[in-house]
Amino acid sequence: MADNHNEGAKFLQSVHQYFDNAARYSRLSSGILSQIKVCNSVYKVSFPVEVDGNIEVFEGIRVQHSHHKLPSKGGIRFSMQVDEDEVKALATLMTFKCAVVDVPFGGAKGGVKINPRTSSVKTLERVTRRYAAELIKKNLIGPGMDVPAPDYGTGSREMAWIADTYQALKYGETNALGCVTGKPVGQGGIRGRAEATGLGVYFGIREMLADSELLKGKNLSGNTMEGKRIIVQGLGNVGYNAAYFCQQDGAIITGIAEREGGIFNNDGIDVAEAFKHRNETGSILNFKNCRNIEDSAELMEMECDILIPAALENQIHKENAPRIKAKIIAEGANGPVTKEAEEILLANGIVLIPDLYLNAGGVTVSYFEWLKNLSNVRFGRMGKRADEASYRRLVNAIETSSGKSMSAQERALLTQGADEVSLVRSGLEDTMINAYHEIRESMKQKGITDMRTAAFLTAIEKIGVSYEALGIFP
Repeated sequence: MADNHNEGAKFLQSVHQYFDNAARYSRLSSGILSQIKVCNSVYKVSFPVEVDGNIEVFEGIRVQHSHHKLPSKGGIRFSMQVDEDEVKALATLMTFKCAVVDVPFGGAKGGVKINPRTSSVKTLERVTRRYAAELIKKNLIGPGMDVPAPDYGTGSREMAWIADTYQALKYGETNALGCVTGKPVGQGGIRGRAEATGLGVYFGIREMLADSELLKGKNLSGNTMEGKRIIVQGLGNVGYNAAYFCQQDGAIITGIAEREGGIFNNDGIDVAEAFKHRNETGSILNFKNCRNIEDSAELMEMECDILIPAALENQIHKENAPRIKAKIIAEGANGPVTKEAEEILLANGIVLIPDLYLNAGGVTVSYFEWLKNLSNVRFGRMGKRADEASYRRLVNAIETSSGKSMSAQERALLTQGADEVSLVRSGLEDTMINAYHEIRESMKQKGITDMRTAAFLTAIEKIGVSYEALGIFP
């Protein structure tokens, strides 16, 4: 456990170093900057749960980094490596992540020390519900206080258990489903949430590829995704969806790295088929027409245009950073590049798209889900048919004036109203595009040469405005 604490402490230190580096460019006073930097509260709890006839004690934690806006927001991870410093670092990142994409939440994070792979569903449910109850009875979660979401080792199932526990303990609260996001659609979730983080990664990469000024001299022709060679580390939810949407837009996925090893094919890998293969066999290895790479770390060091680390933190460090050959590193995971590694990568001319911005698609769509729960109405329900009727009248007028009829397929395409998933994806796309250009504008105005510092600065300035508006500080 000492090693885990070491890693968590390094991660937190890295986040603080990034903050301090960006704060140098800020107009805010040192007092406000100190308040923005520190975690507001840390709650640790130990609770007993019956497992196979025996009582086991589990450790849980919930960190609320910032209350400059409420509710605070952040995932819950289930892992034996859950560590206080790591959770603090992740909660801190959430605050700045929300600010970068203009999501009105403070940052939070939580975790339980449990191995979700070796625990039975019954045990996972009991632990999840008991952890939720411990937080609820202290008024630490709720639609207006703190809203958890899925993270490493958890998913929509665990979020449904938390929502159900909250509803049972807060009977009659009309906004109860807003206590947690990432729920199944049938239990208050939102369409488009599952792929949101990966889709956001795709939108962010696409926006950068169109930024010829930033990529000058990188030999990335075309300003589009077409033909770009990509290696992905981690074929979980984020890695899979990021790779899938990039591939749909013309990118070539040449390598996929996982815990058990990696696969490589210079002509490209069908991401959906590889994902299916891993689910069926339990391993990414031995996929058709691909070369097995025994050590997946080697795959990250192979030549490519874009490397997407989408697994855990600290995957690129000072030892392997000098060997990275990608032109762009797109951080799908939280904190996959250490501070020391980043200095090496930037010195080598590699462009980094920081996690702070790039993987904010999940919290953006979680925000949409929260709004849906508070309004108690599905997006698109009230306007979809009205829009379609208006579009039909427009198409009829065009056909009448032109004297030409459209095919049934053309009519269907032109008269389709926006449903929930299309509205969610549209909102996510707009969010990622606007945030990208805000970061780039910050780089230009302050003479900042890397995106992470600019992203942190953008977030710090927005949070500072919130504190100043409260009138707490002179």
